[in-house]
Amino acid sequence: MYKRPRRNRKSSAIRNMVEENFIGIQHLIYPLFVTQKENEESAIKSMPGIKRWGSQSVLKEVESCIALGISNFVLFPVIPEDKKSKKGEYSYADDNFYLHVAKELKKEFPDINLMSDVALDPYSTDGHDGIVENGIILNDETLPVLSKMSLAQAQAGFDIIGPSDMMDGRVEAIRQILDKNNYTQTSIMSYSAKYASAFYGPFRDALDSAPKAGDKKTYQMNPANKKEALIEAELDIEEGADFLMVKPALSYLDVIQTLNDNFNLPITAYNVSGEYAMVKSAALQGWLDYESTMHEVLLSMRRAGASSILTYFAKDYAQVLKK
Repeated sequence: MYKRPRRNRKSSAIRNMVEENFIGIQHLIYPLFVTQKENEESAIKSMPGIKRWGSQSVLKEVESCIALGISNFVLFPVIPEDKKSKKGEYSYADDNFYLHVAKELKKEFPDINLMSDVALDPYSTDGHDGIVENGIILNDETLPVLSKMSLAQAQAGFDIIGPSDMMDGRVEAIRQILDKNNYTQTSIMSYSAKYASAFYGPFRDALDSAPKAGDKKTYQMNPANKKEALIEAELDIEEGADFLMVKPALSYLDVIQTLNDNFNLPITAYNVSGEYAMVKSAALQGWLDYESTMHEVLLSMRRAGASSILTYFAKDYAQVLKK
C-alpha cells in the first residue's frame, strides 16, 4: 500500500499539525439570563450548571468569564408577569431593567462584545414572538415594536442586535431605524434559519416564555426543510444582516454547511438549551465523559462551517482550556 492515511495520525504532534478545525474561546458566545432582582443567583433545574443572574450579580459573573478569556456575551431577559402586555411595550421602556443591565456591563467592561435578543415572547402575555390577534401572529404589525426594541438596545450599548423573532422583513426594518438614528456601526446577527424545534424546552423554562396557546410553526421553520434556509438567508443579507445564524445547531449541521457554502457572511451556530441539557444530564449520570463530549459537539459545528457558536458550554469549555 503506497497510501496509508494512518501515517498522519501516528503521533500527537502530527495529528495536531494536520488538524483542520479547532475551537478557541474567541469562537464562543456565552448566554446569560438576567432578572431585575439585583443579587439573584438562582439555578435553572432543566439546565444544570446554568443560572439566572440579578442585575448586580451578573457583573461578577461576567468578570469571572473575562478572567477565563470569554469576551462575547448574549443577554436574555426574565421579565416579570406584571411587565408583560399584548404588544410588549416594556421591551423599549425607559425603566426596562434589561437595558440598564446592558448599560452597566458596557460601562464596567467596555471591551466586551454584547449581543441582544429581539423578540416579543419574553415581554408578551401571549408568549409569542409577534403580536397575536384572534390566534394569528401578525407580521407587519409586529415590525414597529421590534424596531423600537432594537433602537432602545442600541442606545443601551449593545454591539450586536439579535432578532430571533422570524418575522418577515424585520432585518430591513431594524437596519433602517438604526441607520436613521446614527447607529450605523451597530451590527445585526439575524436568526436566519430558526427552526420550530423540540430542543427549546429548557430555555423556555428559564424565561417562562412558552406560548400560552398554539405553537410557533407559522413563523419558525419546518425541521424538514433545508432549501428554505437559503431563501431566508438571502433575504436577510439583502436587508442588511452582518451575520447569519442557524438555530438549533446539532441536528442542523447540514444547514450550517449549506449556508456557509452559499454565502460569504459569517455563520453562527446556536447550540441550544436542549442540546446542552442532554449532554450535561447524561454526563452527571456518568453515561458520557463531559469534557470530551462537549468538545466533540462544539467541534462538529465548527467543522460544519460555523465561525462562532452561541453555547451554554462556553464557560465550562474555557475552564477546560485554562487547565
